[in-house]
Amino acid sequence: MPIGHPIANTQLFVLDQELQLVPVGVSGELYISGLGLAHGYHNRQELTAEKFVANPFEQGARMYKTGDLVRRRRDGTLEFLGRLDSQIKLRGFRIELGEIESVLGNHPGVAQAVVLLREDVPGERRLVGYLVLAKGSVPTAAELRDFVVKKLPAYMAPAAYVTLDALPLTPNGKIDRGALPVPNWSKQPDGTAYVGPRNPEEETMAGIWAEVLRLERVGINDNLFELGADSLHVFQIAARAGKAGIAVAPRQILQYRTIAAIFEQLANSSQNQMQPQSPAIKPVPRHKYRLTPQAVREVN
Repeated sequence: MPIGHPIANTQLFVLDQELQLVPVGVSGELYISGLGLAHGYHNRQELTAEKFVANPFEQGARMYKTGDLVRRRRDGTLEFLGRLDSQIKLRGFRIELGEIESVLGNHPGVAQAVVLLREDVPGERRLVGYLVLAKGSVPTAAELRDFVVKKLPAYMAPAAYVTLDALPLTPNGKIDRGALPVPNWSKQPDGTAYVGPRNPEEETMAGIWAEVLRLERVGINDNLFELGADSLHVFQIAARAGKAGIAVAPRQILQYRTIAAIFEQLANSSQNQMQPQSPAIKPVPRHKYRLTPQAVREVN
């Protein structure tokens, strides 16, 4: 959402955590300085000291720390991305939920987007995207994930998506995040017919997926990310599969995403390794056929 340019006698800075200016197109926190700046919060000295800080670009001046996440466009217009108080930490990574919401909101099939960090199962913290879809659009979870990871790191992609007719609002018109519903993690992806394992290896892998993702069952054609998996689950699946005697790399799971496709790729790789290779031509050791001085004279 564009918020324009500063008014007269006002400066707007987009800064990082070290109060350094960030490049055009890079997100940062919005700071306001200028003649219109307030003196502080009434009778709240601690909050005033936290929010009103020294302006490093003008001696003796102050600026206000807004808590808004923004970025500057090439034409100088500021673009609002969200609030920094929605920043969370997941598996060691600091994540701005507003950035994910901004990217999802740019998907042509999404009208509105809200992202929430949930822990519906103790120890299982997952990002969930709540979407109001554009009319006539039904993007799949895999399509949405691919769209997100093209613009953001993979650890910022939601593990599940919930579509709503409208986002719940508080009496003052703001999004009521506390009223967002709990995802049904055990639900099979819409439109996906269940296909059971065809052999013991697929049955073992399906059991591993169900255990890691806390599902009742998993079919061989079920898409990993439509089941609510994230990058951490991928590594857990690869580790448990290795213990069960199934050698599969995390990158293979990420790339092929269904049990059927993964085992098809493993079978193809195994066949290629078993094909006879052309015999290598061994170089002849020079010392075996070294010419003597007499032989050289005869050749000349």
